[in-house]
Amino acid sequence: MEFIACAVGTPFTNAIFGQVGKACKVDGVDPRLEGEEVGVAENKALIRRFYEEIDKGNLEAMDELVAEDYINHSPPPFPGLAPGREGLKQAFKIFWEATPGRHEIEDQIAEGDRVVTRLTAYGRHIKDLPGIAAHGQELTMMAVAIHRIADGKVVEHWAGKDELGFMQQLGVIHLPGHAPETVPS
Repeated sequence: MEFIACAVGTPFTNAIFGQVGKACKVDGVDPRLEGEEVGVAENKALIRRFYEEIDKGNLEAMDELVAEDYINHSPPPFPGLAPGREGLKQAFKIFWEATPGRHEIEDQIAEGDRVVTRLTAYGRHIKDLPGIAAHGQELTMMAVAIHRIADGKVVEHWAGKDELGFMQQLGVIHLPGHAPETVPS
């Protein structure tokens, strides 16, 4: 026996959640979401692999994982980066050579074509970054990244990063009233 349950959204919930009409469930499953779990799991796996390949220094893998016309809404502050996937590869090469390390995924949530990842990046500043001399110090930066996936590739990226903390660790920014830390040379 097939069980069908429908709920009509209120004007309030429709305004907040963008729902239109009614949502029906057949045997407890909303048919609008059918097959979504598989896509969501694949999208999360794609982003995990994205970070694994970066951690290996395998920039060639970006050709398989990232769309050519990729859009980074939170690009690094390096002048002269190319647009799209090539700019992403250039930025990762700069970071990989200057601050090799790893990404640790703390949390990952996905819905539809978006994957949200809370992560911590760890590295050591062994070569100069553009305008920032290397001093060999350990670096840690927390971030929340949002990736949009289309046709099995990363097509867009947004991020909130602890850039202030990162700049303090690099010795570029000092808080008022705090003496700058001595960085080993």
